[in-house]
Amino acid sequence: MRFCGGALILLIAGATPGLRGAPPPLPVAPLPQALASALDAELAAIVSEPGRELASLSVLALRKGEVVYQRSFGNKWIHPSEPARSRPAEGRTLYRIASISKLVTTLGVMRLVEEGRLDLDRDLGEILGYRFRNPRFPEVPVTLRMLLTHTSSLRDDAGYYWDAQSGADLKEVFLPGGRLFGEGRMWAGNAAPGTYFQYANLPWGVVATAMERVTGERFDRLMRRLILDPMGLSGGFHPADFPPGDLADVATLYRKRRTENGKEVWDPRGPWMPQVDDHSGGPPAPRARPDYVPGTNGTLFGPQGNCRLSAWGLASILRMLMDGGVWEGRRILRKQSVDEMLKLQWRVAPDGANGNSGGESGFGPHKLFMNAWGLGVQHFLDLTGQGVGDRLVEPGGFRAVGHLGDAWGLTSAAVFDPKARTGLIFLIGGSAFDPETHPGHYSAFFRHEEKIMTALYRRAILQEPAGSGKTAGAPAKN
Repeated sequence: MRFCGGALILLIAGATPGLRGAPPPLPVAPLPQALASALDAELAAIVSEPGRELASLSVLALRKGEVVYQRSFGNKWIHPSEPARSRPAEGRTLYRIASISKLVTTLGVMRLVEEGRLDLDRDLGEILGYRFRNPRFPEVPVTLRMLLTHTSSLRDDAGYYWDAQSGADLKEVFLPGGRLFGEGRMWAGNAAPGTYFQYANLPWGVVATAMERVTGERFDRLMRRLILDPMGLSGGFHPADFPPGDLADVATLYRKRRTENGKEVWDPRGPWMPQVDDHSGGPPAPRARPDYVPGTNGTLFGPQGNCRLSAWGLASILRMLMDGGVWEGRRILRKQSVDEMLKLQWRVAPDGANGNSGGESGFGPHKLFMNAWGLGVQHFLDLTGQGVGDRLVEPGGFRAVGHLGDAWGLTSAAVFDPKARTGLIFLIGGSAFDPETHPGHYSAFFRHEEKIMTALYRRAILQEPAGSGKTAGAPAKN
């Protein structure tokens, strides 16, 4: 594999803010060369560690609201048999950001709340046009606030995506007796809406459906009108509609696998196998039919995980939130909306009785991984332990909000401290190894994620020199 450290993106002379293709304007204050070179070396070593290679990595650090470091490593397209066709990841490379999409979707929700079209605490059935209740708790209304905080009692046990071929209307999923209701496993039986946290993807399909219902617009196009276009961000939720330049910037996500009995299995010595966004054989297919009726099935466009953005685009969103909803002098959200998003809405009780914060029944081995939540954002409480907790960096002390992503080989994070105006972003385009086999030393993150975030924090945020005696990614002492 060929690794390429991408240069820090500066504003392009003559570029017009708000036009797709040009990077949105962000203040830049590059690290001193010695620090940048040391950080380059640390991250390149993580990406190229034998047997634990990463297909690609894009990172960015914000300090005092300014971009102090951005680099890209590895390849967004890998062609082992024809290396000349491989292409390096770059600052403008777009990744399928997985569940960070939920944060982006929430921005659109808050715009519609400001316009009076949505209400965080209104019975969703009144918006959707049919009774939307957990049949095991029929007297308790379900609200947008519950969906955005994962306390709605919806679960992923019956699925969370119905494609265009299914012809699904979500009414058939949620109403008892509906064609797709089945055994009703999408509704929890152990807790009423509003009383218990369980991370899930299905609520976001309902969120998107409600957004479509009140606007009459398809979710992907609505998000472009409400958020992406006003901020000049390339990418979005529907690659089939991307202009050629954006589509050429989309990274393919990979895992190193071999085929065994017709199935893919992890093999660090195997080939890089595309998992999603491999457009070498032709353009992406549309996710909706021409006759799709907005407001019937918002799961089509992946509001929970299908957004493509670059690290720079995510940094633009974090900076807008740091600035109370203002972007380049233009108000995207009211400050009250940002405050409501970032306010603590749920926190796990000491006995865990009010939610699943991780463990075998929630996130595999990721124990105490999700302990507090706002609206569409996680609060990281800096809890730590061997393979346990939500601590972001070693030696701790970085209390942040934001979101994580994990799907199709990608893992990602976009986290920030709105008061200190610091932020860390990483987007990994796939790994050669099963990340579950390399748990964290001081948290429930994977070990390579710990190393990446700690290196960024120490060198770019704290600006500790490489010879300080503090080695980024060293084992934590708990």
